[in-house]
This record gives sequence, C-alpha cells and structure tokens, in this order.
Amino acid sequence: MAINESRLNEFLGKAVGDLGAAVSAVLILIGDELGLYRELARGPLTSTELATRTGTNERYIREWLANQAAGGYAEYDAASGKYSLSEEQALCLANPNGPVDLPGAYSIVQDLFHIKQRAVENFRTGKGMEWGEHHPCLFHGTERFFRAGYNANLLGSWLPALDGVSGKLTSGARAADVGCGHGASTILMAQAFPNSEFIGIDYHDASIQTARARAAEAGVRNVKFETADATSYPQNGLDFIAFFDCLHDMADPSGAARHARAALKSDGVCMIVEPFAGDNVQSNLNPVGRVYYGASSLVCVPVSLARGGPALGAQAGEKRLRKVVVDDGGFTRFRRATETPFNIVLEARP
Repeated sequence: MAINESRLNEFLGKAVGDLGAAVSAVLILIGDELGLYRELARGPLTSTELATRTGTNERYIREWLANQAAGGYAEYDAASGKYSLSEEQALCLANPNGPVDLPGAYSIVQDLFHIKQRAVENFRTGKGMEWGEHHPCLFHGTERFFRAGYNANLLGSWLPALDGVSGKLTSGARAADVGCGHGASTILMAQAFPNSEFIGIDYHDASIQTARARAAEAGVRNVKFETADATSYPQNGLDFIAFFDCLHDMADPSGAARHARAALKSDGVCMIVEPFAGDNVQSNLNPVGRVYYGASSLVCVPVSLARGGPALGAQAGEKRLRKVVVDDGGFTRFRRATETPFNIVLEARP
C-alpha cells in the first residue's frame, strides 16, 4: 500500500506536538508547585534570576524555561536572555482566580496516570471505579479547574441567564448545590447572595469535609455542607437547585432529576451545568471534545458504572440530558439558557 507522505507528515506533526505536551505535563505541575509561573508573571527573568527568586537550582530552571518557551507557555528574548509570560499566559498559568486555571487541569491529568492499571482492568472487565478511589490530586485539580470557570461565568452570565433566579437569590431563597465536591460553586453563590441559604450536597464525605473547611476559611455563614446521595437528600421546599458538571457522572441521573423535581417548590428552578457537547460524535471531534472524552473514559464513565449506572459520559449532549431531566425526571420546561466553550447551562422548571 502506497503511503501518502504529505498525510504521514501531517499526522506526525500532530503526534510530536502531543508528545511534547505529554512530556511537559509534569513540568507544568512543577512550575506551579515551585512558584515559577508566579515569578515570571512579575516580569522578565533569566534562568539565574528565576532560580534565585524561587530557591531552586539554575541548571534545572534553565531547561524548564526552554521547554516552556518551546511549547508557547513562555516568551523568550534572545537579546537579553530573559524569559517572561504574556498577559494571556499569566492569566491562565499564574492566576488561580483567572478564567482558566491550567495547572489545576494538569492535576487532573496527574491522577489519570495514578489509576492507569485500574483503568486497564476496567477496560477489560467493564467494571467501574468510585470517585473516592481516585488519588486526592483529582479532587483538588477538579476544584481548581472548575472554580476558575465558575469565577468567570457563574455570577456574571450563568445565573442571570435563568429567568428570575438572581432576583430570588438576592431577596432570599433556599438553594442546594448537588454534587458540590469541595464546595467552590456553593461558597461563591453564598458570598454573592448573603440573604439566601445554601446547602452543598455530595456523596463523597472527604470532599464534604474539605468544603466545610473552605467555608470556614472564607467566613461564609449562610452555607452548610452535608454528605448525602443525589437521590435521597432530605431537603425540600427549595427555590433553586444546581448541578455543576456532575449529573452525567451519577449512577442514577434520572433518579437525581426526579428527586430534584420533588425537592423544588412549584415555581423553583433547576440549573444543570454540563460539559459542552453536541448530540452526536462527529459534533464533538474537536479539541474540547478530545479533553472531555479522555476524562470521561477514565473518570466519568467508571464512576457511573461503579454503581451500575447508565454511564452518560462527559459528552452526553443536550438531547440525552433532556430525556433524563424531562422524560425521566418529570420536569416540564427545559431550555439551554447559555453556554461557554467548555459548558452548556440548562434550565429546568417543574
């Protein structure tokens, strides 16, 4: 069979880029842990200057900087021999409150190598893996990466896109954040709406303990956290329920939707934030879809299968979610309220 040399070179170009990214993943985590990005964000530095400021070895820093510049994660000025971060690079690499926390995302990647052998077994047997069985770096990485998106979008665009919700929360409402993890979204809403009461619910007790500590550190008094399943928490008469990037992971997403419907007041609102996805595979064959299909293979699908769930996957898409929320869950009104490159935001009403 004749090989198309042009197509071969095109593929190898992509593969080399991916290989470089994979090799650099650990270096990104090192740069974050040692404060290298933080110092670079303050201004141009030589390898010696960066090593001095961070208490590290210059020879290692020299190699690290060259790797970062080769990958487009830092700028290099040959005349001065100094490296720096552009404003855009600094926003994503050195600012945990920015719109994208890339080092946080790489903490998620770190976990995937920890559980590789378990994943091999799952691929062979069809078994699952509980969220709590993952390495703790997954929990912290998830908190960091998604918190950045919530900081950028939740108060400014997602909640305002829901009809009347911001007004209710401002006046005073009872709200639940189901599948809250470390509570980043719950605490953010509680801080913004001091007249409302918020409860964060998650079945992973270790995450709930962390959420309680985070709330105490933030000094937020109108929020509490409880360990409970999404299909059996006791709260009812709620004005607002949110699912942030978690419904597709659940063992019983339809049951979670039914329980939310029963827990809401007749004029209540449910917000479902999910990874951005089209309704068919070909719509998701892009860089964002690649990230989500990868995470779904190793985290989302196993978590659902661990309890015999339907394994919706991170790329479930709006059509499938509508079936879960409306056909199975009993909601009567359902619409896409807004979206970002990484998320779709769905509104459901009784």
